[in-house]
Amino acid sequence: MPFADAPGARLFFESTGRGTPIVFVHETAGDRRSWESQVRWFSRSHQCITFNARGYPPSERSAHRADYRQMTDDIGHVMDAAGIASAFIVGLSMGAFFTVHFALKYPARARGVVLAGLGAGADDPEPFRASTREIVTAMRAHGIRIFGDQITSGPNRVQLQNKDPRGWEEFLEHVRDLDAQGVADVMEHCHASRPPIYDFEAALRVLPVPTLVAVGDEDAPCIQPGLFLKRSIPACGLWLCPRTGHAINLEEPALFNAVVQDFLYKVQQGAWGARDARSIGPLLHPVASNSAA
Repeated sequence: MPFADAPGARLFFESTGRGTPIVFVHETAGDRRSWESQVRWFSRSHQCITFNARGYPPSERSAHRADYRQMTDDIGHVMDAAGIASAFIVGLSMGAFFTVHFALKYPARARGVVLAGLGAGADDPEPFRASTREIVTAMRAHGIRIFGDQITSGPNRVQLQNKDPRGWEEFLEHVRDLDAQGVADVMEHCHASRPPIYDFEAALRVLPVPTLVAVGDEDAPCIQPGLFLKRSIPACGLWLCPRTGHAINLEEPALFNAVVQDFLYKVQQGAWGARDARSIGPLLHPVASNSAA
């Protein structure tokens, strides 16, 4: 099995297909398997790289407290191990947070980024951090079942259950496979202390990387952060997917793939530039008086 060497852990990754590379970065309640519908489609014309974050077997648990900056750098370590200098990077939730920070820190390595379901906890950081610490304590004592219970009752998860019962059971099976202590590490050292995305507005306003933000319209914690990203990043588009919750790539794989494919094509053709300045400002302007009248 291929592993990428990173400070404090070895990270398992897979490479499928040939062509312009795409790196997929998973959410907290998933691993590389979460991207199977995307890999099956995009590997027809792209090299698809998926990996498990540190703490998600067969990747190793981190030997030290790895915060969001370390886990951001892990994307680059995986790319290095795969022999990739630059790539499109697609992230969901936790993975989207790491992806945008990778683009901010290493813009030359990101050809374009897709940020799906980014922003949980941004609008209420202190309650979010407190509840995260509570879940961590319970998981360390009672195992991954505690995390699974939180997922199944989530108001932005029931959409997948209602749309795709078979996909829902597969999602839960993957959650049950996760290592409780590894997930607890990530939640404690990253989620319970990471700053909200709003804190990075100044850096986002000069981010040169083409960006697509994808949000389900029933993923309430991520809608305002999605709008914020659209307003802040110069070359940013926003896709709001109707009747959809958090795991947008699992709920609507065909739609997600089509929208992402269109984004990749436009970026590669040089047709995804910065927003036209004329589209920002008041809809109507004052009518100048006619001095000759």
